[in-house]
Amino acid sequence: QVQLVESGGGLVQPGGSLRLSCAASGSIFSIGNMNWYRQAPGKERDLVATITTGNFTNYVDSVKGRFTISRDGDKNTVYLQTKTLKVEDTAVYYCNAKIKVLMDGPWYNYWGQGTQVTVSS
Repeated sequence: QVQLVESGGGLVQPGGSLRLSCAASGSIFSIGNMNWYRQAPGKERDLVATITTGNFTNYVDSVKGRFTISRDGDKNTVYLQTKTLKVEDTAVYYCNAKIKVLMDGPWYNYWGQGTQVTVSS
């Protein structure tokens, strides 16, 4: 019964900032890589940022220098700090994580329900 719950979305003006959070809860043995995706209306869900267990990070080119992904292992939480937001960043942002429920079990991908980010003047 693992759950990922996002928060922090909202309406912001161009140039503004938001900090998105995603907390994992439930029966969790271990969490591997964690990711943020986003999906704009009528478009595919795209990978935005990734962070590994060793805190290596990767970003899609369009957000490099503006977004920062981080994680807090004690809280089973991943964050996405956004800045200098653009209208083009408007989308539903989804948290994704690879999670192991049992020590000898497989890794599964889990998804949050998403949080809306709207950038508009």
